[in-house]
Amino acid sequence: MTEQAAIDFEAVHGARPSGVWAAPGRVNLIGEHTDYNDGFVLPVALPHRVEVTARRREDGRVRLYSAQGDGTITDLALDGLAPGVVTSWAAYPVGVFWALAEAGHTVGGADLFFDSDVPTGAGLSSSAALECATAAALDDLYGLGLSAPELALVAQRAENAFVGVPCGVMDQMASACCTDGAALFLDTRTLEQRHVPLDLEAAGLRLLVIDTRVKHDLGDGAYAAVRAGCERAAGLLGLDALRDLPAADLTAALARLPRELAPLVRHVVTENQRVVETIAHLEGGRIAALGPILTAGHASLRDDYRVSCPETDLAVEAAVAAGALGARMTGGGFGGSVIALVGAADVEPVAEAVRSAFRSAGFATPVAFTALPSAGARRVA
Repeated sequence: MTEQAAIDFEAVHGARPSGVWAAPGRVNLIGEHTDYNDGFVLPVALPHRVEVTARRREDGRVRLYSAQGDGTITDLALDGLAPGVVTSWAAYPVGVFWALAEAGHTVGGADLFFDSDVPTGAGLSSSAALECATAAALDDLYGLGLSAPELALVAQRAENAFVGVPCGVMDQMASACCTDGAALFLDTRTLEQRHVPLDLEAAGLRLLVIDTRVKHDLGDGAYAAVRAGCERAAGLLGLDALRDLPAADLTAALARLPRELAPLVRHVVTENQRVVETIAHLEGGRIAALGPILTAGHASLRDDYRVSCPETDLAVEAAVAAGALGARMTGGGFGGSVIALVGAADVEPVAEAVRSAFRSAGFATPVAFTALPSAGARRVA
């Protein structure tokens, strides 16, 4: 571990740590709001990550501190954990302790020091990174021997049942399982996954991430509402999930649904098709062909799923007008970030075009950075 990480940990917790673990945030290349419909997703891990410096405790307590927090230590007894007990940021890592215990794993206490450069509220899965970094640390500290997908499922359980956010499994699988230089194709029903090469540099391309700085909260009910709508539509169509609706039957199915549900179904079915099409282009070495697919995906999220907002719409429009091959919002929506596929020489012109458009609209200045596909949760020191 770096000496600075050890110094920071000891200053807070009064002892030397055992190691440092990390888990990344993610962007989703394509496949939005398909995961809780048993569909297909294609996320990429960011180089931005949550790091947790940690050591075991033998007294059944967990003590958490965040370098981005308010300077206080959260100190809890493990035997008192239950959904709703913790309402701060600490609910995400504490929920992992609870979920492991619920799954029958013997996990004692720990001292934890978190440091993160994953933007929060930006649709980049800072919560999944918190959970997966914690899960990786506890797996090593207590010798659980869990696989990366198993750690992801524990992290999802923490967010669903302990924190109370009804997210699908994509964010945690991306944070736990991604590898350098590849996107992660995940079938969220079977959990079958494979790594699809994504060598942007060799293609002379970059993935530009634009944080609109519009903060969102997936726990505010909007995410739950669209998920409930999808589940209702599947039930009306006699399906286990919308993933089971063939594209050829879409038009007929839409005619059978209430007007408010038809657009949700259209998005899910066409978005699954976009994932399959994207993988075919990547495996065929046609990365530039992803541009129009990204833009079509954004239009579907904006018009059918209605989870976009003026800032993300403007970022997409400005990026494409400035020469991006394609762009779309990424994440759950209601704010957050946009990704744009751009030529290496066009990164700054496209970013500046978006900043200029935001200034003209009176929006807060967005933050733009490029991202290469990175590795998932692991011990780093």
